[in-house]
Amino acid sequence: MTFGKSERTRLALTGALIGVLAVILVVSGNPRNMGFCIACFVRDIAGGLHLHTAPIVEYIRPEIIGIVFGSFAISIIKGDFKPKSGSSPLLRFLIGALVMIGALVFLGCPLRMVLRLAGGDLNGIPALLGFISGIAAGCYFLSKGFTLGRNKNQSALEGAAFPLLNVFLFVLFIAFPALFLFSESGPGSMHAPVALSLLAGLLVGAFAERTRLCMAGGIRDIILLRDFTLITGFAAIFIAALIGNLITGNFNLGFSNQPVSHEAHIWSFLGMAVVGLGSVMLGGCPLRQLVLAGEGNADSASASLGMLVGAAFAHNFSLASSANVGPGTNGKVFTVFSLVILIAIAAIITKKESGK
Repeated sequence: MTFGKSERTRLALTGALIGVLAVILVVSGNPRNMGFCIACFVRDIAGGLHLHTAPIVEYIRPEIIGIVFGSFAISIIKGDFKPKSGSSPLLRFLIGALVMIGALVFLGCPLRMVLRLAGGDLNGIPALLGFISGIAAGCYFLSKGFTLGRNKNQSALEGAAFPLLNVFLFVLFIAFPALFLFSESGPGSMHAPVALSLLAGLLVGAFAERTRLCMAGGIRDIILLRDFTLITGFAAIFIAALIGNLITGNFNLGFSNQPVSHEAHIWSFLGMAVVGLGSVMLGGCPLRQLVLAGEGNADSASASLGMLVGAAFAHNFSLASSANVGPGTNGKVFTVFSLVILIAIAAIITKKESGK
């Protein structure tokens, strides 16, 4: 796959592609400002699998399956498929779940945060500030020696298990749709055609695998290394989606009357602070976790499964925010709890590593 000589050029082209695909998916049926959202789509899959009972967010999103399999396929073709695991898989599962809950308090992952801003939703600004703050806290712990440990080489079957599980899910979705739940109203009922959604996911998975696209990693590199390379991809996503939204009439500048959004800014800040800190601890944002899982990293697969369970937990226990209102009491309490847990994990491990 040839993008050009410069890594920044490759990232910019990948970001532009994702921004354009996000706009196309919205025009084709996905909710506005939600052409791609790892948190929202994993939440919908959890609903489709009967893991939660929120009727407006139930659908097996082909985009997620495409991302994993696209990364899997291109990693095999390019020789990047290197099955590994053993780096604190249970902690990664827990952190993945907390990251998902934080994202659902804001109502979007880092990718959707950028897409919301590109659609004129200014409620993404406090979320971005919270995300940066969480990453900065994670960088502090990294600088003091935080690590979830080394992983080890594993069998090809171990590395392929998660991608193949996604393929199996897609086959069931196509062949036996009656097994799953489908929203009749709300965001879950809004989706692009299956073939287009799958193709978009495959492209994003393949291109993200080749470029290491990661927003958390981009901001982390700026803070720790003064390196702006990785963030180029997300800047390109914003620009491409902004232009696409202006062309298609899906740009609405302001705080109010935004699709699947709320104005509880303090909780958007704190929710995305959870996402930022957890992403640094995991070594990548939710999108990056899916891509790494496709490459054969079973630890990232553990984090991805944690996100699925976290999404179910968030809706079964009223932790996720509602559009236009924001989080309820349960969501607010658990957001603070999540921050405390992540900081405690990071501090305990950092102290242990520094004492070696």
